[in-house]
Amino acid sequence: MTTPPFDPPTPDDIRIVSHQLGRPARDVIGIPARCVCGAPTVVATKPRLSDGTPFPTLYYMSHPAATASMSRLEASGMMPELTAMLTGELGEAYRRAHEQYLADRESIEVVEELDGVSAGGMPDRVKCLHALAAHSLAAGPGVNPIGDLALERADWSPAVCECVPYED
Repeated sequence: MTTPPFDPPTPDDIRIVSHQLGRPARDVIGIPARCVCGAPTVVATKPRLSDGTPFPTLYYMSHPAATASMSRLEASGMMPELTAMLTGELGEAYRRAHEQYLADRESIEVVEELDGVSAGGMPDRVKCLHALAAHSLAAGPGVNPIGDLALERADWSPAVCECVPYED
């Protein structure tokens, strides 16, 4: 297997992500998606944290405006609506997204406790739009159809910078 292509984090990336999250960034191994201004939008996190904890969420949304937008969609009741749509080709595409997510994470490290567990409720339900949209931003359009739908319906766009200055 090959490691998913993403930029390794710079010290400045880690500083920005820590500000975005409001806590020290943990075990960040890459920046698979960035704002148009270059700031991190999605981080890739080690499948096993340095304290030994299994961490299933390889692609983690860090950008405050993006996370706020996904939270608004979740609050609107979008997740049950999307779960109900998981039939036919959309359901199959969602299952393929789950399999791709697993392959991406396992190309970095296989963590037995995470066997078959991806993120966001995949492959059978929609549980976390943050994780699904992060997967879409990291993998690109057409890989995670539910993440793509969430991004289409969001009031945030990766093409418009909404970053605030991050100063120490």
